[in-house]
Amino acid sequence: MALRNYIKPFYCAGAVQYLLFCCLLPDTVAQGLMPGCQLQKIKSSGFSRDGDILIGGIFWVHFAAVQQEITFREQPVPATCQTFAFPNYQRVQAMVFGIEEINNNPSILPNITLGFQIYDSCTMLQRSIKGTLWILSGQAEPIPNYRCQRRLPPAAIIGDSLSTRSILLARILGLYRYPQISYFSTSPLLSDRNQFPSFFRTIPSDDVQSRGLAQLVMHFGWTWVGILATDDDYGQQASHIVKHELIKAGACVAFAENILQNHADKNSFHVVKVIKSSTAKAIVVFSSNVYLVPLLDEAARQNVTGKIWIASEAWSTYSLLSIKKYSDILDGTIGFAIHSGEMEGFRKHILSIRPSTSPGDTFVRRFWEEAFGCQWSDQGDLLKIKDNSTKLCTGDENLDRVFSDDMMEFRLTYNIYNAVYATALALKDLRACTQEGGRIPQENCANILDFQPWQLLHYVKKVRLEKEHTNVFFDKNGNPPARYDIINWQRSPDGMIRQLKVGSYDFSATPGKTLVINTSALRWDAGSTQVPVSVCSPSCPVGFRKATLPGKPMCCFQCVPCLMGDISNQTDSRECIKCPWDQWPNKEQDKCTPKITEFLSYKETFGATLAASSIFSSVIPAAILAIFAHFNNTPIVKASNSKLSYVLLLSLTLCFLCSLSFIGYPTADKCLLRQPAFGITFTLCVSCILAKTIMVVLAFNATKPNSDLKRWVGPRVSYTIITVSTLIQVILCVFWLVLAPPYSEYNTYTRPGIILVECNEGSPFAFWCMLGYLGLLSTISFIVAFLARKLPDCFNEAKFITFSMLAFLSVWISFIPAYLSTKGKYMVAMEIFAILSSALSLVFCIFLPKCYIILLKPQRNSKEYLMGRGDALTRKL
Repeated sequence: MALRNYIKPFYCAGAVQYLLFCCLLPDTVAQGLMPGCQLQKIKSSGFSRDGDILIGGIFWVHFAAVQQEITFREQPVPATCQTFAFPNYQRVQAMVFGIEEINNNPSILPNITLGFQIYDSCTMLQRSIKGTLWILSGQAEPIPNYRCQRRLPPAAIIGDSLSTRSILLARILGLYRYPQISYFSTSPLLSDRNQFPSFFRTIPSDDVQSRGLAQLVMHFGWTWVGILATDDDYGQQASHIVKHELIKAGACVAFAENILQNHADKNSFHVVKVIKSSTAKAIVVFSSNVYLVPLLDEAARQNVTGKIWIASEAWSTYSLLSIKKYSDILDGTIGFAIHSGEMEGFRKHILSIRPSTSPGDTFVRRFWEEAFGCQWSDQGDLLKIKDNSTKLCTGDENLDRVFSDDMMEFRLTYNIYNAVYATALALKDLRACTQEGGRIPQENCANILDFQPWQLLHYVKKVRLEKEHTNVFFDKNGNPPARYDIINWQRSPDGMIRQLKVGSYDFSATPGKTLVINTSALRWDAGSTQVPVSVCSPSCPVGFRKATLPGKPMCCFQCVPCLMGDISNQTDSRECIKCPWDQWPNKEQDKCTPKITEFLSYKETFGATLAASSIFSSVIPAAILAIFAHFNNTPIVKASNSKLSYVLLLSLTLCFLCSLSFIGYPTADKCLLRQPAFGITFTLCVSCILAKTIMVVLAFNATKPNSDLKRWVGPRVSYTIITVSTLIQVILCVFWLVLAPPYSEYNTYTRPGIILVECNEGSPFAFWCMLGYLGLLSTISFIVAFLARKLPDCFNEAKFITFSMLAFLSVWISFIPAYLSTKGKYMVAMEIFAILSSALSLVFCIFLPKCYIILLKPQRNSKEYLMGRGDALTRKL
């Protein structure tokens, strides 16, 4: 029983527990129980300070660790840390400062002193594990699964920095539910509560950062983007998310290269060669600053300039990159940085550091050497010291010059500071449970000086730290509120790079306000204020659409003009938009405008001319009718069958006037009546001519002896011919109007961009039947007149009718192909022209000779002259 109290219970069971029990006992005890059982002792040391409750911390104060080659012939020598990371020492001090501030604040943990154990992982995974075991074991020789000290186990462990190391530590610490709060591990994997039940962080997850960086890239219109990422969990998962988000937003990845951590030069030659050969200007980089330095050195050697580096939070504020060596490369860099907060008194704390007053600080002497370029006398070469070739450290040097405002780091240090406070507030709540019995049943409350890690874990989950401009808490996955500062690297006149805040990204903000950028404060390469362009193909202007190139990403395209009738009102449109039926694209094809409505209008010169011609032409037959009526008893008028002439002249007047129905807006009534009116009036006209021709033939043939045609000579025959001929046309038109009436329509297909308001004939067959019947009557009239042309001349009109019908038929035969080859108002004008010209041909050929005699040669308008000198009349006519 005493032995059990001495060694404390194990946290594992079974065979592993028994083996560790044997091997981890003091040597004398272990040898007595199991001879030969021995565990290798690894001496570890760190920066520690005693207290009632301890908080562990894993930091990498050094980097560029050197691991000697393992030959398996001798005991491996532990790796040695080479380079002291000056900014990282501030992170150690941030933890120390936070703990001291809490100890000095009686309102948080009165009568409780917090201590700490801080270990330098030196960017090595095995050292991170060793440091964790050192903290858990409580002694210089870390013993897995065992704690040598009688005091409480550490309340929580703050660290590690990189995700790969934190994942491994979280698996170990999660077994026993030790709260782990990382200040720099951003891998989305760590949000999995099933795998990492006790992991928390004060820095947002990379899934948020990756989405934010993708949004930042798209904000500036960079659609042709390269991606660089380290080959660890941090780089691979973040690059995968940002690639997915970019593709989803419509951008393309020009290249995606890994920075190999295990290569001495981080395969920088190959990566820089890819960067230099790519047309992509924007490059998203997920890497810690340690692995980025060899890449930038190679980029400087190959003179890679003109690129836009988009930085992740791991290196966006790294001051050692802000030197003249990299200024040509990194000038204009933009990226996300950890949100910075106020740590009042931290600068004063840093300036108060002295080796003489920090005896437990194993890092302070190395820090002093790096800060002042000196060497402690107990470490230097005595010969060099005597020759004054080495500056000796006194411990009284002034830190004001070292920690200027530019050298103070308030981003990661603020995360560490918040992690310390989160642990302290959880301890405060755990203590409040015993004193006040509020949150959980009283019997389940733990003693602040005797609690298990899982008991504190309950309170860490519920921590809420509220300060000015800061609100820190953990969601169900252990993540804090996601907020970043946007940093722009701008070259100062002295060639150095300044990292200026130009905006913010707050994932919890309302939509539209997530990303806020002060555009006027941005400066790009060489101080330009013009946003650089990173596209595979130039943007397609309005009026064009993007057509992808075979075998190329969708961001590589050619610009194709929109088809006739389509528009694109945005740049880089993937599809053109078809205009509504009554609209048409403008010249630039970026918007739809109302189509021009076209019809033969009285307001235009062409329509007005035709209307005037129709009215003027209608006056001619009306005037002739008046002349004939005035000279009704003269031989010429009587010989031309005056009553038929009156009907013919009247019908010709109507023919001229019916053409007016074709001019003006084609209303439904106009469309319904204009073609039947034209057909009926012209049929009446032609039937009158046919009747006149037949009557001429009958009159001359009836004068022959014993002719049976005498009874047919009379007005009834002519009226019958006119009535029957016209009635047939009327019947055709009635059937047309009943079965398939004409109607008004908008023709949008014949002439692009123009709406032709026209009359649809309803039934083309009926239209051509009407026109064909009119042609049939005209042909019959022409044939009859042609056959009667050699009859005696005195009372013979056959020659004039022959000429008139020949002209009439010529006009309408020419009309057919012309009508079919034109559209819109020109087709209507063609029909009006045919109506006027054919009607005028009838007027001039039939009535002009008679009017000439009646008005100008009245002496010839006598019966004697006609009977006696018919031949002379004919010749002179």
